[in-house]
Parts: sequence; C-alpha cells; structure tokens
Amino acid sequence: MRQLLTQDRARRSMTSREFITDLLARADVSVGGNSLGDIRIHDEQFYDRVIAEGSLGLGESYMDGWWDCDHVDVFFAKVLRARLDEVVKSKDQIFLYLRSLLLNMQSRARSQRVAQQHYNLGNEFYADMLDPGMHYTCAFYENAETLEEAQNAKCELVARKLMLQPEDSVLELGCGWGGFAEYAARRYGCRVTAYNIAEEQVRYARERCKGLDVEFVLDDYRSAKGRYDKIVSIGLFEHVGPKNYRSALALAKRCLKDNGLFLLHTIGRNTSYIATDPWIEKYIFPGGCLPSIQKLTAAAEGLLVLEHFHSFGQHYDTTLMAWYEKFRRNWHKHEAQYGDRFFRMWSYYLLTCAGAFRARRNQLWQFVFSKHGVAGGYNALSWSTE
Repeated sequence: MRQLLTQDRARRSMTSREFITDLLARADVSVGGNSLGDIRIHDEQFYDRVIAEGSLGLGESYMDGWWDCDHVDVFFAKVLRARLDEVVKSKDQIFLYLRSLLLNMQSRARSQRVAQQHYNLGNEFYADMLDPGMHYTCAFYENAETLEEAQNAKCELVARKLMLQPEDSVLELGCGWGGFAEYAARRYGCRVTAYNIAEEQVRYARERCKGLDVEFVLDDYRSAKGRYDKIVSIGLFEHVGPKNYRSALALAKRCLKDNGLFLLHTIGRNTSYIATDPWIEKYIFPGGCLPSIQKLTAAAEGLLVLEHFHSFGQHYDTTLMAWYEKFRRNWHKHEAQYGDRFFRMWSYYLLTCAGAFRARRNQLWQFVFSKHGVAGGYNALSWSTE
C-alpha cells in the first residue's frame, strides 16, 4: 500500500514522462542514452500506458514498436535489481491475484490452454530455437560451452542424481519433446513412461523414440499410475500451481517405489505469490506460477524426504540467451507466418526472462526426494560431472 501511495503522490506532482524517466534513472537507465540497457521512445503515449497498465503496458508497447532497446536483457536486469516492478502496478495484477486466490487456475481443463497457446506453436519453430535434442528447460553449463553440450550435461546431471540403472522403471511427469526420456532409455537402458498434454510434442517424441523402451502418454500428469523406481519432473511445476503442489507431490509419493528417488527440476521465485506477471499470463504462459522454496517444502512436508537441493539459476540466463540468438538467426524461416509483432513478443519474452535470472529474481532449482529417507544417507557426490 505504501508503494501505491508513493506512486500516487508522484503522479500528482509530475508528468508521466517525468515520473517514468525519474523511475528509470534509479535503475541507471536513460531515455535516449548510449549505455547498455538505455531505451529509445518512439511514441510519447508510452509513458501514460506504462503508468496505467504496468508490466502489461510495458510489454505490449514494445510489441507495438513504441520503444526499443538494443539490450532488452540488460534493461530488465537493471529494472528488476532496482525493484521498479514493485512501484508501478496495474489493475491487471490485482485481478490476477484475486482470480488465483479464488480459482484453481491450473485445473485439468485450464491446463490445456497453455498447451494450445505455447507448446503447439509448431515443432519446426522450436527446432530453430532449441538444441538438437529439443530440450526446453535450463541447460547445465558447468563444463560445457555450447547449448547442445550443456543440455546433454543437464540430462546426465539428472540421471546421476537419480542414480539411474539399467532396467529402472522411470516415470516422467511432463516430458516436452522427449529429450530426457530418450536419454534415459538410450544411454542407461531404462524403461520410461512419460506424460504430456501437448499433442505436437507427443507426436514428435514418439517418432524420435521408436525402437526404445519408452511409452508416451497423451494425458495430464494427474492421470499417472503404477509404481516406478525413479520419477522425474523437468519444467512441469511452473504449470502446476500452488493449489496443486501438495496433490502433485502426493502423486509422486504414490507412484514411487519404497527405495526410489524423485527429482524435481523447476524455475522458482525468491518470494511466494499466487499469480503470474500480467504480460506473461496473456502472451506466454497462461496460468503459470513460479513456486517458492517455502511453498514447495511445505507441500512436501510429511510426504517426502528432501535428500538434496541444488540451485543454478545463472545457467538459465546463459540458456535463454543461446535460445534468443538461435531464434534470431533463424527468424527468416518463420517471418512470413508469424509477422513482426510476434518476433518482438518472442524476443521480449526470452530477453526479459534472461534479465530476471541475471538479476537473481528468478532461480532454477533441483530437488531430490526419497520416500522414507535413503538408508545411510544420499551420496550427493555421486552426481558430480567432473
């Protein structure tokens, strides 16, 4: 409330342009300057729009060409480090908060929306942005230089943390284009059952894994059944939602054998909240919500034993910038189909997310859980990639 009152007093005594310019200066961002992260304004309505609509107005005005920045990732890293997003809010944020408070925005029916809007854009489109393995989650650059090497390193990291063995039965909750399922089956000889609700991804995954002991189920993760030696979830919990964390972890417990391991890989936030950014909600991940440590560990309490925790969000900054560079290089193949506004939208998405990780506002976490506690303790050194 204090922030809103401060904003209100500032608006009464300053023009919109003065208010926004002053605000950006706190983040070391200039309008019309020459430093990294400085912006250029092409339409003077930009200032009123940002004050009235907050992050949604900022994103849509970029899509509409009202402003530009040669380094949007740097701009957002500066803005988020200065916490300017807490100063300018909009009615959309209040609406999304109340909606998420009252409704389960990640129900089975609503979950189909993100699959249709985001993940079914076309396999060719994503192939021109991602690595050859089509991994659409954070890579692991510890001892890797290229995107492909880093994504393979991520798969190996997960496999070692799970202590995969030949003939292990593996359940994957949310499998994307099947990259990890293929890795576990081909490299470790595992039997994999993977759930996904995005049709194009499942079709692609089935084709790539022909001849391997992998079953792709076109269904919601909540339909998973059976008992498995290992369970993995890579990039699903961003779509699970706080009203469903407990039930999702209960499902993992139900499907995990007594001596099994469950690895959860997710983007996270430093603080708990129940609604996403209005621009991200509208254009990128409808119904998405990043968990906090507090929310996830509270949901796991009494269900699972936390054996290991690993945070490496700085690697997502590098991953996103690699995706952006490949997307930009290959844009000419998709320009006629999607158009300039989509290009600006998608660029904004990748670069703002990179800025959020660089500012350490977003994190990337891997949790390893067991059902009853690993006898003698979990050997964290077993997953070392040295």
